[in-house]
Amino acid sequence: MAMGQQPEKVVFDTDSGPFNDDGAALVMLLQSRSKIAVEGITVVPGNVWPLQGAEYMLAHVKMMHRPELGVYVGAEAPFIQTAAMAAEAARKFGKQAYIGAFTQNPPRSRRDLKKPFYGFSGLEVKNQNAVDFLIETVEKNPGQVTILAIGPMTNLAMALRIHPALETKIKRLVFMGGAVNVPGNSTKTAEFNFWFDPEAARIVLRSRIPSKVMFGLDICNRAPIPKSVFQQIVAVKTPVTKLYRQDFGRGYPGFLSKHPKTAYLWDELAAGYLIDPSFVTKMQPMYLDVDTLPNADYGRVIVLDRKLAPQATPVEVMLDLDTSKAYGLYRELLTKPVQ
Repeated sequence: MAMGQQPEKVVFDTDSGPFNDDGAALVMLLQSRSKIAVEGITVVPGNVWPLQGAEYMLAHVKMMHRPELGVYVGAEAPFIQTAAMAAEAARKFGKQAYIGAFTQNPPRSRRDLKKPFYGFSGLEVKNQNAVDFLIETVEKNPGQVTILAIGPMTNLAMALRIHPALETKIKRLVFMGGAVNVPGNSTKTAEFNFWFDPEAARIVLRSRIPSKVMFGLDICNRAPIPKSVFQQIVAVKTPVTKLYRQDFGRGYPGFLSKHPKTAYLWDELAAGYLIDPSFVTKMQPMYLDVDTLPNADYGRVIVLDRKLAPQATPVEVMLDLDTSKAYGLYRELLTKPVQ
């Protein structure tokens, strides 16, 4: 960052989880205050329903000594997709590998929430809706706000539908989602974030946002998390690494079990790019769209027919990376003492 340059303003749009890649991505940004100014956290349905996700995020900001950082709940469900639709698609086309929040009913109140590892935060979400917060933040800072979208893009798509002029006022969008040249991880062709709300992803990809940067499975599949990196992180004792050990060790991928699964840097790569983009070694601009037909390819990334969206801007698709540099950044920021 050049001398005198201000930190980049970022809205952190997340579908959260107990910690997972969403929590790790947030920690990475909050540990990079000289480069990143998180304006607020907007919660969207995806991994879990928003009320639960918001409580996880409140626990994280408390752990990071940032209780003043606003957490906003936005959309409560995808545009069209429902658990019943997912079940019917599974019957017709084969079971999905991962369906996130659709495995459970939305909590009716905070009394129904699961307890975060460090306990309930005692903090409250903001009264303002996440979509309104997103619109207001960009309007107050035209051309200055980056949206980091690491869950389904329902909140952002709603903002663009409510206020179409917002498209050209966003500085850039960096997102984790989709798969261009590789199989999906929810269905055979669709990555989870795009599968959960394909209609939202289509709205965003067809938009006029000046810069769209995609961290899909094409690059994420090239960054499996080695157990050695997990061990190096948990060897350092901080509140973050204690939570990381619990979630990555005993939850998914289960590094402390006899037969851990394979996990990848997903949201962490998108967050890391805002901090140090030099780990990306290959990218390609493409005009992209999403299949929203009720078929086996629901949520699949496809090439955009530009006659349908002539003003759409291209997407910079990230394709390869220097893994040692990416792992180093990840390890450094997760083990850094919490200020």
